[in-house]
Amino acid sequence: MRKRFSVAALVLGLALVGTSAGAQETIRLRIASGHPPVNTYVNLMQNFFVPEVTKRVAARTKHKVEFVEGYGGAMVKVADTLEGVQSGIIDIGGYCFCFEPSNLPLHAFQIMLPFGTMSPVMSLKVARAVYDQVPYMSKVFEDKYKQKLIALIADNGYNLGTTFEWNSVADLKGQKIAGAGLNLKWLEFAGATPVQSSLPEAYTAMQTGVYNGWIMFPSGWVNFKLHEIGKFYTEIGFGAITWHGLTINSARWSRLPKDVQDIILEVAKEYEARTGTVNEENYPKQLADLKAKGAVVRQLPDTVRQEWANSLAAWPAQKAKELDGQGLPGTQVLEIALKAAEDAGHKWPVRYKVK
Repeated sequence: MRKRFSVAALVLGLALVGTSAGAQETIRLRIASGHPPVNTYVNLMQNFFVPEVTKRVAARTKHKVEFVEGYGGAMVKVADTLEGVQSGIIDIGGYCFCFEPSNLPLHAFQIMLPFGTMSPVMSLKVARAVYDQVPYMSKVFEDKYKQKLIALIADNGYNLGTTFEWNSVADLKGQKIAGAGLNLKWLEFAGATPVQSSLPEAYTAMQTGVYNGWIMFPSGWVNFKLHEIGKFYTEIGFGAITWHGLTINSARWSRLPKDVQDIILEVAKEYEARTGTVNEENYPKQLADLKAKGAVVRQLPDTVRQEWANSLAAWPAQKAKELDGQGLPGTQVLEIALKAAEDAGHKWPVRYKVK
């Protein structure tokens, strides 16, 4: 079933569809995300990508770029952004591939290797190694979804926030805990009851008991005030995952002047790097902020992490085989990611075998 967009977004999109950029001095680009600017990557879209493209185009070309911005679901919802870019409702979209399990099943590959690096900078390096060696990872956006991937986006390291204290994997059995997409499997193997959700609904859902915890990086716990409901934030160290991206509609891209394209790619590369460095710099600050707001932030013994990793030991190979069966390079991607992480110094609690 096709995802639906609001009438307002559709009208806005149709009203702002421009003619060839070469025929006009001002280029209007609609940029959007279903997440609000409190999310680091959206904040960087708003406060780095947009102003830098605007400034550099004005300084170095005869053109002028004007962005029409729509964050927090103003133009597209979190699960509708890929299609929003594909259909031309928006020109540029930032979104999590986690909301596209059917369209982009392989792009969640770092989720399939739980307890990876907690460094967003290293996570980006691992992801880049995969994207650079496996052309499919980028080409699928152009071949199937009428858009061009211009930047990868790193998240902070995933941990577990809960309304209750827990000290072992057994304590999670039967507890309703939220996640997004494939990381729900982490919960399933631990014996918890996984619940698909998204950050904009997390506060109310936890408040009303729809679920009692979230697999979440600390910025989400801080920015969405989840510490008010879930007092316990546990650094279990699932890993920093690069499974968001910034894409631009292919037809809109083809109409842009070459000098504007070059600047967009230049800024997008810097934007990508910043999603790693800014998240890495913010992580300890966010943990300190949580503590200051009364949250109980703690680390459990390595044995707990090891136990959880052991429960997931066979899963990467299962996923690789499943993806290979769909005609996708699943085994190749997971092997590249495993090796890239080790080459960067990461030590897996369980050395997954994918074939």
